[in-house]
Amino acid sequence: MHISVVIPLYNEQDSLMELTESIENIISKENLDYEIILIDDGSIDNSWKIIKDLCLKSSKIKGLKFIKNFGKSQALSAGFKASKGNVVITMDADLQDDPNEIPNLYKKIVEDDFDLVSGWKKKRYDSLIFKNFPSKIFNWAARKTSGIKLNDFNCGIKAYKNIVTKKIQLTGGMHRYIPVLAKKAGFKNIAEQIVKHHPRKHGNTKYGPERFVKGFLDLITLWFIHRFSKRPMHFFGLIGTIMLIIGFLFALYLGIDKLFIETSGRLITERPEFFISLTTMIIGSQFFLAGFLAEIVLKNKKIKKQYIISEKIND
Repeated sequence: MHISVVIPLYNEQDSLMELTESIENIISKENLDYEIILIDDGSIDNSWKIIKDLCLKSSKIKGLKFIKNFGKSQALSAGFKASKGNVVITMDADLQDDPNEIPNLYKKIVEDDFDLVSGWKKKRYDSLIFKNFPSKIFNWAARKTSGIKLNDFNCGIKAYKNIVTKKIQLTGGMHRYIPVLAKKAGFKNIAEQIVKHHPRKHGNTKYGPERFVKGFLDLITLWFIHRFSKRPMHFFGLIGTIMLIIGFLFALYLGIDKLFIETSGRLITERPEFFISLTTMIIGSQFFLAGFLAEIVLKNKKIKKQYIISEKIND
């Protein structure tokens, strides 16, 4: 199979028929074998009913339904696991991503041998406050953190070699930074391509003000994983060592002062330096313990599936 088109969705009943028809028409003209995988992330409208109807009409369309809303990262994970195409292309279901970009993205993977090609919505039709402004901040921070020179890390339309989708692990809201995860997994041949973006035709955006906070927290997580995921002791141990040294120096100072300098008879426990020493050594020990536990967990970790599929069609 040449192409797997993976589409996560939530309450997109008005877009699905037009979207799948457009994708099928475009890929069919290229004489490529394909599949379209629609992942219903716990929709509460008629999205799943429409998906079932589409699957009955075409064996090329496959449907996965989550038992509840787990999030876009988990929907993409399920789609990646089910995909069989040599090239996997992701896109959103709201008709803002243009299916006409699929052939170009496919050729860029196959002919230019890129591991991942990320779309760049250079001209956007999104909310300035809820999408454009936060995206600019996160894209700038992601570039500085990862060293990957992309303008739009979170663009919904991307193309991957199939092996890339099988190796990356998406948790939480990390779909925003898939190129960074791909690089961390060893896939460094990453490119960007300008893609068309359209105004939303139906429904409302699923993102609000909380997008800014979640994106910021995900970015911190991304930075930590990028730097210390393989050796967390390097992070916790360094802080623990600094704290223990500070505590030891204060304790040493108190001991020398008590034995050779202090003449007033004041107890060590009455001095603020004693509490600084005690507190820093306790905190330092806790950081060391956290580092050891993190190393143990890392060596024995098993990534658990973070979603539950209630129904499958044409799988």
